[in-house]
Amino acid sequence: MRILMAGASGFLGTLLTERLSASGHDVVRLVRRPAKGPGEATWQPRQGQVDPALLVAADAVINLAGAGVGDKRWTAHYKSLIRSSRVDTAGTIAHAIRKLPAEDRPAVLLQGSAVGWYGDTGDRQVTEEAPAGSGFLSDVCRVWEAAARPAEDAGVRVALLRTGLPLDQHGGLLKPQMPLFRLGAGAKLGGGKQWVPWISLTDWLDAVEFLLERDDLAGPVNLVGPDPATNAEFTKTLAKVLHRPALLQVPGIALQIALGGFADEALRSQRVLPGVLERAGFTWTHPTLESALRAAVGEQTPAAA
Repeated sequence: MRILMAGASGFLGTLLTERLSASGHDVVRLVRRPAKGPGEATWQPRQGQVDPALLVAADAVINLAGAGVGDKRWTAHYKSLIRSSRVDTAGTIAHAIRKLPAEDRPAVLLQGSAVGWYGDTGDRQVTEEAPAGSGFLSDVCRVWEAAARPAEDAGVRVALLRTGLPLDQHGGLLKPQMPLFRLGAGAKLGGGKQWVPWISLTDWLDAVEFLLERDDLAGPVNLVGPDPATNAEFTKTLAKVLHRPALLQVPGIALQIALGGFADEALRSQRVLPGVLERAGFTWTHPTLESALRAAVGEQTPAAA
């Protein structure tokens, strides 16, 4: 399969490119700088420009592009960048697909999104049927997904990858926490009762490949593990896996000082379930938090007695 990918240089995009290439797919990465070889192609999403010939040649398109949500403090400028970097890329691809003759369109668009769609769900379990919540990230997800709608309107299968928190010590949620936990300074955030929508990195990659191949699956798909945990449970389990204590607590006010506007998002509760994947028969390699965390830090899960 020939796959055109945006956002291939990010944490997940880099790993997904490696996985798909290893599986025998031909991946062409969209880049904003001059292309360096046949595996890259230049585009300008801020100007809404992508070469239609790239889409004609593609069997599938994957768009994971977007500025990092937790990378910087949420100034007004950076919040604008978080939004525009997603809407511009999704809109450029979707509008270009819609303009193509039907026979030239790629068969599928896997469009990045996030469980941020649901906002704070408290203790309430939600699946893909739940409406959008409130808050900045919910608003971003709403316009992000809407930007891909022209491709869907053109008859292309569009799957919206509502990604949770992939677990890997080299990126995402775990990367900034690992040094503290290894020092025995791990801590739960706020009261620790908020739900964490985790997924192992292996399962995230498997799920994306699963969605590429399943031509009967479209619309929103929650890429999360089947057993969400509270932040307190997450903290306790990570400490157990690393054989370190985790007795501290980071008060909400401290997070506000350290993270600014992102603190509210860090403390929200999201009890998100993978309804579509479960109904489709997807099999998780790491169905429990402990097995996912052991895989993330390179430790084996103890054998059952």
